Amino acid sequence: MTFDPVFLSSLTLVLTAFAGAFVVALWISLVVWTYRDIRSRARDPLIQTLAALLVAVLNLPGVLVYLILRPPRTLEEEYQRTLEEEALLQALEDLPLCPGCERRVKEDWQICPNCHTKLKKTCHNCSKLMELPWNICPYCGAPAPGMRLESTSLDDALRGIKEEPGETPTQ
Repeated sequence: MTFDPVFLSSLTLVLTAFAGAFVVALWISLVVWTYRDIRSRARDPLIQTLAALLVAVLNLPGVLVYLILRPPRTLEEEYQRTLEEEALLQALEDLPLCPGCERRVKEDWQICPNCHTKLKKTCHNCSKLMELPWNICPYCGAPAPGMRLESTSLDDALRGIKEEPGETPTQ
């Protein structure tokens, strides 16, 4: 089999053209990829343009420099991280503070375990927890002991008191 110099030169020309087209396609795709990637990581148009120009001018070394300098997280990841931090802070802020020692306490605690400050009181009728300033239980409607009742008369208030032996009932 003999090699024809014209065939060999045309084969070399085709392979060189194919390799050149491949390199150009790779170069354009790297520039486009860099531009898309930096758009998802930065809002500044100047930084987006500079990153794309870096890869357009330096090609593969430009991609390596870009990969070293690019922001580690995308804007979406930063947003999600910020939301998680805000949710954690909100959960911490929602916990009430002890008025005595300013430490976090839980809603169902009656006494602060650190400084022993009374946090809640129990209803004498239904035994549910009530806030200290409440004068009436929101669960059963029973008034707190010692609370002045507006709607009761003197006779109704005295009716609940037991009489001492030897005293005559007053009329």
